[in-house]
Amino acid sequence: MNWVTLLVQIVVAAVILAPVLYVVGKLFVGNKAKFSHAVWIGVLGVIIGAVVGFFLSGIAIVGTLIMIVVWLVLITHFFNCGLLRGVAIAVIAGIIYLIISLIISAILVALGYPALPSLW
Repeated sequence: MNWVTLLVQIVVAAVILAPVLYVVGKLFVGNKAKFSHAVWIGVLGVIIGAVVGFFLSGIAIVGTLIMIVVWLVLITHFFNCGLLRGVAIAVIAGIIYLIISLIISAILVALGYPALPSLW
């Protein structure tokens, strides 16, 4: 992964993922979910994912398992919730984020631009 791709993923996380995390977090934990926390979860998740992917590129399953744990730790820490609520927030936010990213990528590809880097 190069720096430009990482920067684009961080911006996408801040612009698309953070609002999704915030809304889903508000539904599950109420006022404990702050937008700034959602931004931190997204940005830190992307950065830590890039580092883990760099060091564990040969063993993808281990990197995936580590990232699942990292995302859950970030969500439960910043939203101050238990593991079950953290899993629910992660799953619902992940599904919504995937749908939004696919729609945006389809529009970008139709216009002649590359898809979002997070979907490569």
